[in-house]
Amino acid sequence: MKDPDHGEKPSESGASAAGRSDGSKLGPRNGKGKRKRRKSSASPSAIASQSGSAGTAGRPAGENEAEPARKRKRRRRSKSAKQQAAVASAPQGDRAQLVEPSLGERKGHKRSKKARHRRGLQGRPLTSGERQPTQQRAGGDGSGSTRSGSSASNAQAGAQHRPGQRAEQPRAPYVAAGEPPAPLYAALDLGTNNCRLLIAQPTRPGQFRVVDAFSRIVRLGEGLGASGRLSDEAMERAVEALKICASKLGARTIRRSRLIATEAARAAENGETFLERVARETGLDLEIINRETEARLAVSGCSSLVDRETRSVVLFDIGGGSSEIAVIRIGDARSNRLANHITHWTSLPVGVVTLSERHGGQHVTPASFEAMVQEVEGMLARFDSPPVEALANGASGSGFHLIGTSGTVTTLAGVHLDLPRYDRRRVDGLWLTDDEVSAMQARLLSWDFNARAANPCIGPDRADLVLAGCAILEAIRRRWPSTRMRVADRGLREGLLTDMMADDGAWRRSRPRRHQRGSNASGSHEGNKP
Repeated sequence: MKDPDHGEKPSESGASAAGRSDGSKLGPRNGKGKRKRRKSSASPSAIASQSGSAGTAGRPAGENEAEPARKRKRRRRSKSAKQQAAVASAPQGDRAQLVEPSLGERKGHKRSKKARHRRGLQGRPLTSGERQPTQQRAGGDGSGSTRSGSSASNAQAGAQHRPGQRAEQPRAPYVAAGEPPAPLYAALDLGTNNCRLLIAQPTRPGQFRVVDAFSRIVRLGEGLGASGRLSDEAMERAVEALKICASKLGARTIRRSRLIATEAARAAENGETFLERVARETGLDLEIINRETEARLAVSGCSSLVDRETRSVVLFDIGGGSSEIAVIRIGDARSNRLANHITHWTSLPVGVVTLSERHGGQHVTPASFEAMVQEVEGMLARFDSPPVEALANGASGSGFHLIGTSGTVTTLAGVHLDLPRYDRRRVDGLWLTDDEVSAMQARLLSWDFNARAANPCIGPDRADLVLAGCAILEAIRRRWPSTRMRVADRGLREGLLTDMMADDGAWRRSRPRRHQRGSNASGSHEGNKP
C-alpha cells in the first residue's frame, strides 16, 4: 500500500510492503533523513515501536519518518530568530549577557553528555582536567596581597549573577569600616589664604595614596598688613574650616599627624591667641613653623619633579603672606631627600594677599603690575645666591630649571591648557617654556576683573590675587632666567607626609618580598608622588 506523500507505509505488524533480496528490510527514517538497515530478526518490541499505534500524539505512523527532522529545523530557526530579536531590542550594555549564556549552556550540555560515559571505578566520575580558579588579587591598596577561599569566590560569583549591578572588585581586608589596613598619616597646612588637609597611606617606596583631602580659601591674613592682627571675620572663617578638618581626622585612626600654621599666624600679634581658640573649639593643636622649615617642606613635597639629569633647581612657593625660595644643587651624589641639597634659601615677607592689598588686585594696570614686580625685585636683591651661570650646565642651561608650587603657577597652567575646569592630573608636572609663561602673564594682564573671575581655572576667589602672584613670579624669572619651568600642584602637605613616612620607615616595612614584586599593585594616587 503506497502513501502518496511519504512512500512506503508499514503495515499494522510493522512489515514492509516491499522486501530485499539480501533478507534485510528498510527501517524508518532517522533524524537526518537516512534509512537504517534492520535484520529480519528484529525484536517484536522494536517492531511494535515503529507501528502506527505508537505514533506521536496520535498522528499516523507515516508522519514519524520525516516530520521530526523538519520540526527540529523549524524549532532551531524559530529560536534563533527570537534570540536575534531579543538581542536587537535590548540595550547596548545588556546584549552580551543575552548572547553569552546560551553559548555557555550549549557547551556545558555537550560536556555533560560526554561526561556520562567518563566513569571510573565504582561509578565515580573521572577527575576533570579543568584548572581550579586562581587566587584573586586584591587591588587598590598598593600592598600586592592576595586572598583566596570559598568566601571570596562566592562573593564574587554572587556579584556577577546579580542583574543590574556591577561586579565588585576584590578589596583588601579593612581593620575598621572605611579604613585601610596600612597606617594613615595626616598633614594640615593653615596658610595665609588657604586651609588644606591631606590624609594618606604609604604605598610604594617614596609614594603614597590619598585617602581623604580638604581645601578651602579662608583668607586668614586678610587685613594683616594694615593692622598687624588677625581680624575676627578671618578667624571665624578659619575656625569653621578647621572644624571640618577635625571631623575628618576624628573619623579615622591616624597613626601620626602634623598640623602647621605659616605666615599669617607667625606674623600676627594675636597669632598665639588664635591657636589657643582653635584648640578649644576644634581640638586641633597647631604649631607655627619658621620660614626655614617651610622652605624645606616645600622642597620635600616636590622632590619627584626634579629630573635625574638636572644638576640645579630654583624652587619657589608663592604663598598668601610669604614666598619661599630655595636653591638646590644636586651634583653627582644624590640623596634620597632632596631637601638635603639646599644650598641657599630665603623667605620673602610678601605674598599674593599682602601684595594685592598694597597695590590693588581688582584693577591692575601695566604700570601697577610693574610696580609690584620692582618691589619684589628689591627684596630678591638682598638674597645672596649663586648666579644663574653657575647653576646652568653648559650654554643651553639644560641642567637647570625652575619649579613653581603655588596657586599662581597652577592657574597659569590651567589657563594655558584652556581647561573647562581645573584638572590637577593635567596640571601637576606640566612643563612650560619661558615664552609660554610670558604669553600667559600678558593674557591675564589684558583681562579685567570680571574676565578673570569668569575663567574656570581662576574663579572669583582668586581673581584679585592672580596678578599679584604673577608679579612675584616675574621677579623670580628675571633673577633666575630659565628656558623652562615645571608646575607643581603640591606643597607643604606633601612635604609633611613624606617626612613623617620616611622618619617612621613606613616604606621599608611595606617593601614587598622578592617573590611578590612582580604582582605588587600600585595604589598611589596619581599626582601625589612626593
